[in-house]
Amino acid sequence: MLVQERPYKGPDIVRFLKHLLRHIPGKLLVIWDGAPIHRSQPIKDFLAQGGAERIRLEQFPGYAPDLNPDEGIWNYLKRVELGNVCCQNLAQLRHHLRLATARLRHKRSVIQGCARECGYEV
Repeated sequence: MLVQERPYKGPDIVRFLKHLLRHIPGKLLVIWDGAPIHRSQPIKDFLAQGGAERIRLEQFPGYAPDLNPDEGIWNYLKRVELGNVCCQNLAQLRHHLRLATARLRHKRSVIQGCARECGYEV
């Protein structure tokens, strides 16, 4: 997960894709929405310079939250892991979000359930 306090730009997405490549072996399927940032020049350059060897990108239809497992993940984080958390500033929220995502990493059934809910086999 990549969290930052400013809007995401193409280089931020490239940084995240490189992070995935460093931490996950083998070929990757990345499914994302049709946001203009995902078609930015830095991403095209990254893929042309070898990033596409291990990454396959697929795009969701225009507006399809029901097909996006990420929606279930965020819903779980907000309602379960962070449901009773009260933060006084962004730094505290970032800290609690980091802890919540660390806990979620160990809950494989929740993650797989979010994918299944969207109709994907896992």
